[in-house]
Amino acid sequence: MRVGVPSEIKPDEYRVAMTPAGVRELTDAGHEVVVQKGAGEGSAITDADYVAQGAKVLPDADAVFAEAEMIVKVKEPQPEEVARLQPHHLLFTYLHLAPDPDLTHGLMKSGATCIAYETVEDRNGRLPLLAPMSEVAGKLATQAGAFMLEKPLGGRGALIGGVPGVAAAKVMVIGGGVVGTNAAIISIGMQGETYVYDRNIDRLRQLEIELQGRASTCFASTLEIEERLPEVDLVIGAVLVHGAKAPHVINREQLKMMKKGAVLVDVSIDQGGCFETSRATTHSDPTYEVEGVTHYCVANMPGAVPITSTYALTNATLPYVLNLATKGVHWTVANDPGLALGLNVAAGSITYAPVAEALGEQAVSVSDALSEVPMR
Repeated sequence: MRVGVPSEIKPDEYRVAMTPAGVRELTDAGHEVVVQKGAGEGSAITDADYVAQGAKVLPDADAVFAEAEMIVKVKEPQPEEVARLQPHHLLFTYLHLAPDPDLTHGLMKSGATCIAYETVEDRNGRLPLLAPMSEVAGKLATQAGAFMLEKPLGGRGALIGGVPGVAAAKVMVIGGGVVGTNAAIISIGMQGETYVYDRNIDRLRQLEIELQGRASTCFASTLEIEERLPEVDLVIGAVLVHGAKAPHVINREQLKMMKKGAVLVDVSIDQGGCFETSRATTHSDPTYEVEGVTHYCVANMPGAVPITSTYALTNATLPYVLNLATKGVHWTVANDPGLALGLNVAAGSITYAPVAEALGEQAVSVSDALSEVPMR
């Protein structure tokens, strides 16, 4: 199979979907890899690095999409990329379709077969292709929040760890999954007074062990959150519902309970955001203020550390790319129920129920949709 790796064109996105190691694995297995000229530069990977492992470098995205059967990306396709997709294409990338009807309908119209990294599950119901970027985003969330708390950036002027004689800042992490756990680890490392909220008691018990009692674990009831909001300096939103739009855990009225200059970091922004007042921002213009509270809602946080993120992502996605390239989408989906959950759009239909529900559409079964996709 011919696998294409275009440059990422979302603003301030420096990752690339494949490393030279990934190219080597694919070419050794008999596949062809075409990479857009300069695609790896943001991750310190040169065209020569790709060529040395067997890839062919093409001058532009049009050429990559024209030659490739499978398109491997990092971020959801932008409008000009959607326009390049054809029914014979297999697209494998992050999609986050639930809050984005325009993208969903564009992919449906293209006829392409689209698998979303973020809804692929393993045998234990975990999200193996979302996990590495969640780890990165969780660690970055606390770093970013600590930076935005500085007075020149519009924050309260509080240091997360405090100093002897001055109390540490209080950090609230809402969501005890991969993002929340990593955010809490960094907060603890910065000596912040850390509170982790979740609605799953068993998960809170696990966090007590994982964090070695260095953070307070709290049940995420509305009242519990409201009672803590006036005290905290930094809130990190790390709420995830698999493939669906994120629920709002803090509304606009509740913002008024917070200190002026406090900071919200919404890591759920790709799924619509978990604060009512969230809207997507970029690394170039990362924050805005509502009710005196700084909002940091960058939609591609791991893109800020592309060397770490690119290699972590390829490590996770490569086994799936190899299977899809070698055995084809029909066989792979039929024999891997977790990958089947990653199929979001095929043959003009939505195949992932949470996305269909969020958009008021009707989901089609995976088998019915793939029956309309030619075997290859």
